[in-house]
Amino acid sequence: MDDQADAARSESATPFTSVPIEITVSVGRARPLVRDLLKLTEGSVLTLDKRLEDPVELYVGDRLIGIGALEVLEGGENGQLAVRLTEVIDLKKPS
Repeated sequence: MDDQADAARSESATPFTSVPIEITVSVGRARPLVRDLLKLTEGSVLTLDKRLEDPVELYVGDRLIGIGALEVLEGGENGQLAVRLTEVIDLKKPS
């Protein structure tokens, strides 16, 4: 038997493989003072601690699962963003 066939069988053997999960992409953080936060209105700009070309972090819940780069999706909706994975975190290591 080859490894790919074994992997496919083990994935199809568990019902959890078809359960959708939510992945959160962290593009940056802001730390405004409360008084500055209270002044925000529609159209206000909140400066993040990252630049557009900086890597982004992918999370499932609070667990980091990968690192990636933001891209504009080709052929998708105009301006739709996507993430190209550059690193997948070894989930077998204890967090």
